[in-house]
Amino acid sequence: MENKITYNSIDEYIATFPMEIQEILMELRAVIKEVAPEAEEKISYQMPAFTLKGKNLVYFAAFKKHIGFYPIPSGIAAFQDELAVYKTAKGSVQFPLNQPMPIELIRRIVKFRVDENLKSF
Repeated sequence: MENKITYNSIDEYIATFPMEIQEILMELRAVIKEVAPEAEEKISYQMPAFTLKGKNLVYFAAFKKHIGFYPIPSGIAAFQDELAVYKTAKGSVQFPLNQPMPIELIRRIVKFRVDENLKSF
């Protein structure tokens, strides 16, 4: 039987990483909270996640060589030209740890997702 780690909070998740990764994760979290102050934090799929008015907004996670950012497919599609320099999939992008985090781009993607989320009401 596999022993799978489970997290109860974003703080708990972040605390499991080396300090340099923690700093990146805390910065990413701060940007999301700045752009979406009404968003609620949770752990979903064992990753930090944010919801707004009960709907998924964005997720993120740390891996050995990258930070995964998950703004759902529409968030990737809307910024596909700017994200072309990164490895992407339908609803995710990988930001390499050996490069600076594109904080302004992340900020704009989160803003897009907030606007998109609020339009659905």
